[in-house]
Amino acid sequence: MGINSNGTTLIDQGVFQNIGAITWDTTAKTGNFTAVSGNGYFVNTTSGSITATLPSSPSAGDVVGIADYANTADTNKISIGRNGSNIQGVADDFEISIEGGTIVLVYVDATQGWLSIDAAQASAIDNAAFIVATGGTITTVGDYKFHRFTGPGTFTVCSVGNPAGSDTIDTVVVAGGGGGGFASGGGGAGGLRDLTSIPVTATGYPITVGGGGSGGTNPSRTGASGSNSVAALSTSYTSAGGGGGGTAGVDGGSGGGSGARCDPDPGGVGNTPPVSPPQGNPGGAYNITSYSDQGSTGGGGATTAGGPKGQGDGAPGTAGGNGKDVSTNYPGQPNSGGGGGGACFTGTGGSGGPGGGGDGGGPGPDAGDAGTTNTGGGGGGGTAGAGSPGGGNGGSGIVIIKYKFQ
Repeated sequence: MGINSNGTTLIDQGVFQNIGAITWDTTAKTGNFTAVSGNGYFVNTTSGSITATLPSSPSAGDVVGIADYANTADTNKISIGRNGSNIQGVADDFEISIEGGTIVLVYVDATQGWLSIDAAQASAIDNAAFIVATGGTITTVGDYKFHRFTGPGTFTVCSVGNPAGSDTIDTVVVAGGGGGGFASGGGGAGGLRDLTSIPVTATGYPITVGGGGSGGTNPSRTGASGSNSVAALSTSYTSAGGGGGGTAGVDGGSGGGSGARCDPDPGGVGNTPPVSPPQGNPGGAYNITSYSDQGSTGGGGATTAGGPKGQGDGAPGTAGGNGKDVSTNYPGQPNSGGGGGGACFTGTGGSGGPGGGGDGGGPGPDAGDAGTTNTGGGGGGGTAGAGSPGGGNGGSGIVIIKYKFQ
């Protein structure tokens, strides 16, 4: 037998009269011992399990208390030896095997033996207070609230909790994706920053959500970079817009892809400006030195770079970099931060990176697909040729804030 996992008293036998007071021994027990009626004991099981043996030949009204001293009973249990008497009416020993468990036992008679009149778990006795806040679109999953911002707004903390409840937040900040280029590379994904345990105070915090960049058209070719997203919390956290795809990829949260030219290009640099952990990756490097291969490279993604292009690789465009799965911490939010695929006039366009990246156009005159809304996905590159509408637009970003509310 033992204390229930929720820390509640195992049995209620009514009002006990003539129960003696308990004097608690404040020198913690670190080894097996025999309890004396009228005493309470703190038992330290840090080094291993301990047995507390109840008094022999007890009298009605005898009382003993046992408490988990170091909150380690869940690892090393406290056994309570019955020493010939029943406990809770059963001829079985008792045990405390939950963290912070405490019990008070009173001897009643030979039939019931020792009965629990008070049992609790320390963590159930606290002054937990929780964050209360407004702003954005609020949803609840279990004990957590989620504030989703798909446009500008204010996250307002009405009251701050405490460490026993909650006094910090988590947030994911996704910037707008870059537009895909015309006859060239896919757009880079918007920077993605996944942050935890951020302290807050009772005030309003401005939120900015970046839009996606427009796709490139002839003759400029280069797609526009996405816009930044900002969660201006106790520290301001900015995710940079994804770099536009082009004949030379543009730097950004993730870099734009490159291609459709004779000169090699490394692709746009990701994680620009640099933050730690990195918010994104570079666009695919283009190493072709002739127009014999028309495939362009993919834009960078949150977790991987855009697909590269080497001499003799063949015609297809390469894929955008992979985004990040944030659904574990933010239920309902799809993979985010995928790069756009590179275009290819003579073959198949590269696929958009998982996480909202748009597919590259091809074969023939073909527009790149847009990045997915509220994922920061890069737009796919569009192909050249008469009537080609150009690169796809980048997907808009999002800011989500999470905290425990109960």
